[in-house]
Amino acid sequence: MIRTKGVAMFKFHFSLAAAAFAGIISTSAAASPLPFFPFEQPQQEAPQARAYAPVETEDTAVLPSKFKRQVVSYPTQEAPGTIVIDTPNTFLYLVLGNGRALRYGIGVGREGFTWAGVKTVEKKAEWPDWHPPQEMIERQPYLPRFMAGGPGNPLGARAMYLSGSVYRIHGTNAPSTIGQRVSSGCIRLTNEDVSDLYERVSVGAKVVVLPISGHQISSRNGFSTY
Repeated sequence: MIRTKGVAMFKFHFSLAAAAFAGIISTSAAASPLPFFPFEQPQQEAPQARAYAPVETEDTAVLPSKFKRQVVSYPTQEAPGTIVIDTPNTFLYLVLGNGRALRYGIGVGREGFTWAGVKTVEKKAEWPDWHPPQEMIERQPYLPRFMAGGPGNPLGARAMYLSGSVYRIHGTNAPSTIGQRVSSGCIRLTNEDVSDLYERVSVGAKVVVLPISGHQISSRNGFSTY
């Protein structure tokens, strides 16, 4: 009888100890995350994500001094408030009057995508959505059909839509392209500059886009002749 009770007590205490030990292991496993294996391959990104990432910031693109926003001498017959796009020299002038203009550095259309003419600003938008035109999609079928506005959007912080065309004056998430000919015809500024221009320009403002050839910048007074 005593021997039977002793065996029973031993089994009882052994069961308690086993349960406690199992509880410790279970708790530790729950508290510890699964190990990270650095050799695992990341998931492949979509083509449009590769095309526009990583997003640059104003801090990562140091503009040459000539492309920084500045007031310059600019004799012209255009009325104050007019925008003049100097395509070959990659400058945008906002006419101030009294022989002066506010000059911005810009990016313009690449070879075969430059254009010239007179337009007006027909619409303005902050952090615009992007709907690539059909012609662009046909050339670059990997592009998204729609991209919501935001820091990763290639239209940047602001856009001014030009009448009777698919072209815009807009910001960019790649400010290092200022001064280059890389777009499909749109005019791009840094997000900081396009936000400044956006506040100064009204809907209905005249926009004069100069041709890629046929005029030059005067070294004496800094204005365009054409």
